[in-house]
Amino acid sequence: MEQKKNTWLSALIIGISVMVSCVALAFGLSHFRSESTHVITATGSASVDFESDIIIWRGSFSRTAWTSQEAYTEIKKDADMVNTYLKDNGISDDEIVFDSVDIRRTYHDNYDDNGNYIGSVADGYELTQSVTVSSSNLDTVEKISRDISSLLDKGVELTSGSPEYYYSDLDALKLDLIDKASVNAKDRIDIIAKNTGAGLGKLKNSSLGVFQITAKNSGTGSYTYDGAFDTESRFKTASITVKLEYDLK
Repeated sequence: MEQKKNTWLSALIIGISVMVSCVALAFGLSHFRSESTHVITATGSASVDFESDIIIWRGSFSRTAWTSQEAYTEIKKDADMVNTYLKDNGISDDEIVFDSVDIRRTYHDNYDDNGNYIGSVADGYELTQSVTVSSSNLDTVEKISRDISSLLDKGVELTSGSPEYYYSDLDALKLDLIDKASVNAKDRIDIIAKNTGAGLGKLKNSSLGVFQITAKNSGTGSYTYDGAFDTESRFKTASITVKLEYDLK
């Protein structure tokens, strides 16, 4: 008798436990469905093509001699010729910066008659100096960076780097894109809500996408995870995305 009573109580407890679990599961699914279906989300985007208004060009030149003084005398002459060349081509003093001279001891390797390395011996000094031009006159600096033959003809061993291009009012451009991308995202949400007969509630969440600057007509293939920042192209495209999430009434 006692055994039957215990069996009945165990069955009752198990039944109640199963019922409670089912109710909890049903409530959880209902709550999840309510949370997940009572919002509307859309991502807006905006982009603009623009032309850089700052150009930076870097070059460097070097001289070698037995003594550092001899090398310095020669590189000082080269610097004067580079400075004259830049000014003759329309670059002003405040657009030219010469870096300090880098001095390096040079060596040559010695080998015995059998071709075995036996050490190195100092044979002079190499001095290198860099020059940077920063200007808003893009056409002039582009021409200078391409045409350095006159300096080479004078014996200046000038190495010319590729120009870098920047935009001076990037912050204002970025703010304008954020504004337009936000409007675009809201317009998309309004269209979705209208076509589905839903009523919009309050803004629940918003997030800003990565700011991208790529070469014009390069496409989204130039985008990077942490944001592209092209400095090689004079003509660029800036873009950004904004994601908005609204509650539904």
